[in-house]
Amino acid sequence: MAEEEPLLPAEDPPEPPDAHWRNGAAFWILGLCNNLPYVLMLSAARDILDTPRAGQVPAPPPNGSRYDCNPVSTGAVLLADILPTLLLKLAAPFVVHLLPYNARVIAAALCAWGSFALVTRGAGAAVSLGGVVLASAASGLGEVTFLALAGFYPRVGVACWSSGTGGAGLGGALGYGALLQAGLPLRHALLPALALPLLTLLSYFFLLRPPPRPTEPPPPAVGLTPGEKWRVVKGVARHATPLAVVYFAEYFINQGLLELLYFPASALTHDEQYRWYQLLYQAGVFVSRSSLRCLRLRRVWVLALLQVLNAVVLSVAVAVPFLPALGVAFAIVGGEGAVGGAAYANALLNVAEEAPPEGREFAMTVASVADTAGIALAGGAALGVHRLFCPAPP
Repeated sequence: MAEEEPLLPAEDPPEPPDAHWRNGAAFWILGLCNNLPYVLMLSAARDILDTPRAGQVPAPPPNGSRYDCNPVSTGAVLLADILPTLLLKLAAPFVVHLLPYNARVIAAALCAWGSFALVTRGAGAAVSLGGVVLASAASGLGEVTFLALAGFYPRVGVACWSSGTGGAGLGGALGYGALLQAGLPLRHALLPALALPLLTLLSYFFLLRPPPRPTEPPPPAVGLTPGEKWRVVKGVARHATPLAVVYFAEYFINQGLLELLYFPASALTHDEQYRWYQLLYQAGVFVSRSSLRCLRLRRVWVLALLQVLNAVVLSVAVAVPFLPALGVAFAIVGGEGAVGGAAYANALLNVAEEAPPEGREFAMTVASVADTAGIALAGGAALGVHRLFCPAPP
């Protein structure tokens, strides 16, 4: 797929025998590489906030409360990791068609490389947060590009992309935690991730086969009238609205509650407990995002109710500690990840299957805004929760 495909009015050519597995492998790798920067930044949230500049005196220890608070909420990392993505996705349905796919993929790869280059410098939390912003831009541009592209493939595109993004969560949390356990500092633990942009480019340009339809359809701004776009948006909203609710509750838990859900009697330190929360959450996401072949759900709102229930239970557990052991919290967090992953995979596949062919690219681009909007709102709520339970010292 090294060159842009011209518009082909003729019938679809027959696919080569190896096209199915190559396309599936390519979308899985693209999902993995696209989401790994985002996942790694969230897994490293507490460490990024604790990163001193070279020669700087380390930050003071946490405030000694039973919540063992950091001076800054991990919600700050979440907002830096999601707001650029949200802004990009809001603009994408109207402007992204002006850039060919090749240019979008190269730009996303460069942003991902720059994000890790900044974070691994070890130049302090401010510079590292700049790297988080670049990771967000890379992930957002990659998602709107590859999800739109997946609409031109059979179910393999959405299914393998979804599974790959789940693999990014599990692999990122597991790999990062293992490297830290081996004694590597933050800047060294993230160095292997500098290879991800190259893997993205190789998968897109050399592994992915051209789709049976043209890679560049008529731009959405030209191909759809305002009335047609509105009908597409209404159809997308049936699945996108509950998906946004799922992700608001999910990330309110992850970045607002889990850093406060601390069990002092455990043999694990606070940082280790936080990393285990992230790992088990990502394991649940991976399993459910890879389950489309055996589990299809049309009523995404049921998953929204379950995720809100998880958020309520854990909010009470933070305010009034009633969970009997850390293992119970681990089980709830793993289930939270499974609910979120199932909502993401099924909502996107529902949109891809129900959108009219001429509006499918536009529909997938619009649907990609839902989870990001929920996450951004959760980041603001997480900062409020941190201020509530961890007031600034006088």
